[in-house]
Amino acid sequence: MARDHKPFRRARMIGTAATVLALGGTTLAEIPVSAATKPKGHDVSSHQRNVDWRKAKSKGAKFVYVKATESHSYRNPYYNQQYKGSRNAGIIRGAYHFAVPDRSSGKKQASHFVRNGGQWRADGRTLPPAVDLEHNPYGRNKCYGLSRPKMVSWIRSFSDEVKRRTGRRPVIYTTTLWWNECTGKSRAFGSNHALWLARYNASPGPLPAGWSYWTMWSSTTAAAACRVIRISSMGRWPSSRGSQGADGPGNRRRSGHNRNGGAALRHRTARPSSPSVHPGCLRSTSH
Repeated sequence: MARDHKPFRRARMIGTAATVLALGGTTLAEIPVSAATKPKGHDVSSHQRNVDWRKAKSKGAKFVYVKATESHSYRNPYYNQQYKGSRNAGIIRGAYHFAVPDRSSGKKQASHFVRNGGQWRADGRTLPPAVDLEHNPYGRNKCYGLSRPKMVSWIRSFSDEVKRRTGRRPVIYTTTLWWNECTGKSRAFGSNHALWLARYNASPGPLPAGWSYWTMWSSTTAAAACRVIRISSMGRWPSSRGSQGADGPGNRRRSGHNRNGGAALRHRTARPSSPSVHPGCLRSTSH
C-alpha cells in the first residue's frame, strides 16, 4: 500500500472498471465493458489529495480504502476529505494503517490508528479496518530488524488492540514473500483475518502461509505494467467477530447489495476465480 509525508503512498484501482474514473487530477484508464459486472473501487493516500468523489461515484466506484495513519504519529492530512467525502458521495469506505514495526509496539500503532480513522461500525457502509504489512521502505532490512517470533507477536498485538477497540480483526495486506520470510510462514492469522494479497503479476500465485484463499488481490496488468487491485465478487471474509461471522462491509448479510444500492462484497463459500480482465490503472495527471 502506501506511505505519505515521505511515507509510503499509493493509489490503486480495486475491482473492475468499464470507463474512465476521475479522481481530481487522477484518472483511470478505460477498459472493456465486460469488466463492469464486478464491484470496483480503489485505495488512496495523501498522494491523491482532495478527490472528486461524486465524479468517481458517477463513473462506477463502489468502495474505497483510505490511508489513515502510519507508525504511531503520522496522520494523512487529507483523510477527512477522502474518508468523509467518499461516504457523502455514497461510496462504501474503510481505513488502513501502514505498519512500521520497528518504530513502536503493535498495540501502540493500533491505538493510534483507531483514534485517527481506523474505527469500524456495523452500518453496512464501512469496510473492516486494514493493516499494510510489507517490505521496510526505510531501511535495508525488509523485516524491520524483528525476528520471526517478534514479528508474529507484533502483528498479534496490533490485531488484538484493533479487535478490542472496534470488534473486528483487521484485514491484512501483504505479499507471500514478505509474510513467509518475516513471520516464518506463520499460520496464526489465516482463519480470522481477511487476506489482501499483493502480487503484481497476472495471477495471484502461491498464498501466504495460513490462507487458502484471497479476499482482495493487488496485481499488475501485463500490457500496462500498472498496479491494480482486484476484488472478486466471490471473495470471502473470514469470520473475525466470533459466532457472528464476517460478511464484508458492516457484517450484514445482504443479497449482494448494500443499503445504498451499490454492489457489496459478498460472503460465499466458493473459491474466488481469477478475473479474466483487468480494472485498468491509475495515471496521475498532476505533479
